[in-house]
Amino acid sequence: MTPSKKARKPRPDKSQPLLRQLAAVPEVLFAGAFRQQYGAICFRHGNGGSEVEILVITSRESARWVIPKGWPMKGKKPFEAAAIEAWEEAGVRGVVKKKPVGRYTYLKELDNGDVAPCIVDMFQIEVTEVSGDFKERGQRILEWVSPDEAARRVREIELKSLLVQFDARGGKKRDRG
Repeated sequence: MTPSKKARKPRPDKSQPLLRQLAAVPEVLFAGAFRQQYGAICFRHGNGGSEVEILVITSRESARWVIPKGWPMKGKKPFEAAAIEAWEEAGVRGVVKKKPVGRYTYLKELDNGDVAPCIVDMFQIEVTEVSGDFKERGQRILEWVSPDEAARRVREIELKSLLVQFDARGGKKRDRG
């Protein structure tokens, strides 16, 4: 007789929108509140200042395209935490907007294998310094791309929307029609 395998927890299909992912694991939805994270939309002006470029990075585990983000930090304001994450994950510093420019939701797979729904408040950072020497160097790939290309690369629908509507002045693009 073969030993029985430990029952595996169902895993959400991460290619699905958040609500479909949660429907696959309803115990997650009813287990408690969403967890808070802070992220950075790091940008710079390219092509003589006429174009905006957004920094996208790969995640360490799955190598999918993401933006710098992380958990709240004791003693740090949300925009400060976003700036620290940008430095540690991508080696960039700059002028940080103190008010979030939007938010998105996603499911985070935790180290213990559990899945936690997260809300990420996003802060703009106009990059003024790029360093090749940072904490997670060698663990991620970094690329500067157009807002539309950044939106194509990330998986989360709400983040795609934030990137497509990105306006370096801190608001959303206005319809020009």
